[in-house]
This record gives sequence, C-alpha cells and structure tokens, in this order.
Amino acid sequence: MSTTTAPRHLELSLLLLRLSVFLVMFVWTMDKFVNPEHSGRVFEHFYGVDGLSPTVFMVLGGLQLILVIAFVLGLKKRLTYGLVMLLHAGSTLSSWAQYVDAFNNLLFFAAWPMFAACIALYLMRDHDQLWSLGK
Repeated sequence: MSTTTAPRHLELSLLLLRLSVFLVMFVWTMDKFVNPEHSGRVFEHFYGVDGLSPTVFMVLGGLQLILVIAFVLGLKKRLTYGLVMLLHAGSTLSSWAQYVDAFNNLLFFAAWPMFAACIALYLMRDHDQLWSLGK
C-alpha cells in the first residue's frame, strides 16, 4: 500500500476502468428492476437457481445498486472493488458452457477483459484517486 501520488495517466486509466465496469454492472442491476423475468431465466440457466420471485430480484437489485454506486464513488474500495470483482467472477465462470462453443457465443468472451479490469482495479485501488470519495 503506497501513499504516494500515482501518475496522472494511471489515475485517468483507473477512473476509465471504474466508470466502464460501473456502466456494465449498473445495467445488469437495472435489469433486475426492469425485467425480473429475465433475471429469473439467467439465474435458472447459469446458476441453477429456479423459482425466485420478482420480489427477490428487487431486493437483490437494491443491494447491488448500493454496491455499484459505492463502487463508482470509490468508497470502501477493498470491500466494494472486491465484491464487484467476485460478482463478475461468478458471472464469468458460470458461463463456462458458452466458452466451449466459442464461435456461437462470441459476446460472452467480453466478460474476460472486464474481469481483468476488475482485478486490476482491485489490485491498484490505492492509486484510484481521480473522482474518488474514498481517498
């Protein structure tokens, strides 16, 4: 953990990673509110969890919304960046069958650079200071 100031280009790069990861996570969060039936199908197909009510997805969406807002604001970085990384890891790894049939599921491969971005943000969280409330 360094307390020295990061070079400006590193801070800008980390901010862009944080904003882009937030954008994806925010849309996934909003899907739980806007289309809970879709969330139900995703949970059933990728996680093997069936029969959850729309209320469950509203609660999960509310918790996830709190997390992604804290994440984009740079609050409690060890916790929020770590949880975002773990959530995305679960999503990425649960899609393993799509990677086997790669050429019919090319968009699933976009999860890997985002996973790398989540890992990079977590590892360099102390240098992610630009537009961050969690100095």
